Amino acid sequence: MAKNTRNTVAKTEIYKLISNSPYALSHTEIQSKLNGLCDRVTIYRVLERLLAENSIHKAITIDGTIKYASCLETCCNVTQTHMHNHAHFSCEICNQLTCMNTIEIPITLPADFSVHNINLTISGICSDCKNSID
Repeated sequence: MAKNTRNTVAKTEIYKLISNSPYALSHTEIQSKLNGLCDRVTIYRVLERLLAENSIHKAITIDGTIKYASCLETCCNVTQTHMHNHAHFSCEICNQLTCMNTIEIPITLPADFSVHNINLTISGICSDCKNSID
């Protein structure tokens, strides 16, 4: 069976929303921002498709919420393997999850192990919230 690569309005809008956001978005946040464009099941299907296409990646906040962010050039390492070996920062005040693309997580496993995904979430207070408290 051929891979389905057609673009739908829902896929286009969801990808645009994630790509234009400075922060990773949860399913609920995406659904809210789409203003009824599609139902929650369609959003899940589109997110799974975008993940399979390596257009987005997911990260988990400290409280266990899954959020989605656009893949950048930094998602490919030297061997051109698509990996998400960067940290994510979860703000304890505004609950935003930010990709920290400049913080790489080098992992060396024994030869008989294979890494598919690394999830490191750092919790604290982001610069915007810190500046508003100071």
